[in-house]
Amino acid sequence: MTSSSNPIPVVTGVIVEEDIRFTLEDLSRACGADHAQLIVLVDEGVLEPGGSGPQDWMFSGASLRRARAALRMSRDLQLGVEGTALVLDLLDQIEDLRAQLRRLGSQNR
Repeated sequence: MTSSSNPIPVVTGVIVEEDIRFTLEDLSRACGADHAQLIVLVDEGVLEPGGSGPQDWMFSGASLRRARAALRMSRDLQLGVEGTALVLDLLDQIEDLRAQLRRLGSQNR
């Protein structure tokens, strides 16, 4: 039971499918970041768009999640772009190892 002075927090979000595509402008708007911030993330390898340059880059739905995580880490942990890239790479490796362990665990049952 909650009192009226402590309302239940409401969490909202948007589900983005992996196969959706974003332009640089779309991704910038969705992340609340300027183009320069996203271009630096691409230059550092954090984001991997298709296309030959910023004017025709296309980003996957997964890029939105990755860009938001990178921007949040950079802001909250005061990491530079290189540190952010390293942390994201390590998190990816951890997730890959966990997936391998799940597969091995399901094979041994």
